[in-house]
Amino acid sequence: MSPKHKRSVHRSLAAAAVAALLLAGCAGMGGGKTGMSFFVTSVGPGKGADLGGLAGADKHCQTLAAAAGAGNRSWRAYLSQQAVGYDSAVNARDRIGKGPWINAKGVVVATDVEHLHGPANNLNKLTALTERGESVKGRGDTPNMHDVLTGSQPNGMVVAGSADATCGNWTLSGAGSAMVGHHDRTGLDESAPAKSWNSSHPSRGCSADALKTTGGAGLYYCFAAD
Repeated sequence: MSPKHKRSVHRSLAAAAVAALLLAGCAGMGGGKTGMSFFVTSVGPGKGADLGGLAGADKHCQTLAAAAGAGNRSWRAYLSQQAVGYDSAVNARDRIGKGPWINAKGVVVATDVEHLHGPANNLNKLTALTERGESVKGRGDTPNMHDVLTGSQPNGMVVAGSADATCGNWTLSGAGSAMVGHHDRTGLDESAPAKSWNSSHPSRGCSADALKTTGGAGLYYCFAAD
């Protein structure tokens, strides 16, 4: 074997070793579990923003994940809950575990909670895939479905104030409003809200038809919390 060929082999082996270490590190951060740990719901439960509360939303995540072969994880909806009546405030960021989060194609979307809510996360139209590994239609597609329900501020905390930002804590399918993000990070302009994946603007209502008017379909994010 020539010296040049030997150097090439050594470089290939070194690259393979580095890749193996990175994969092992990601597996270690996720408690030894591998595979998909993030997706956008391919469909909503069918009642607009009435998801059956946080429990119903979590159940829908679990059902979709199980159908895609990832039912062995503990899935949580990325949704905040406002302090109303007997409901205490819940922050979406506190429901989803520690990360890392990987889509159905094996691409890391974020390594941890701070990365997810920082400017350098990898969540966009190309990576925010459904549990089936399919793209979600965004701005410029027909129909536009880039409004994703969150009820959250950019930092993942529940929207402050008394105004409804969660469609009655995800129990309303008529009047009301919910904060949504844009999974494709685009909007009518180049402003920060238009590019926000989790806090872009309030919906015009809670029904399926109302959500459609600004480019929504009652979809939301699901994260593996274990």
